[in-house]
Amino acid sequence: MRLDKFLKVSRLIKRRTVANEACDAGRVLVNGKPAKASAAVKVDDIIEIGFGSKAVKVQVLDVQETVRKDDAKELYKYL
Repeated sequence: MRLDKFLKVSRLIKRRTVANEACDAGRVLVNGKPAKASAAVKVDDIIEIGFGSKAVKVQVLDVQETVRKDDAKELYKYL
């Protein structure tokens, strides 16, 4: 699954266009490397997102195309 879509489906970032812009700005790292929005996300990848002065680091637990709002938290865990 594309990185920008995963960020939207998991609700780490609300909109896919915002996820795209964050990737283009270099604020999203996958396994320690800057990633493009089109990068493939797999189970056990580590995603780090820079939100201003705060950084969020998560591990991918599951990859699904669609998910209900209540189940979105089950796609990742905070590190």
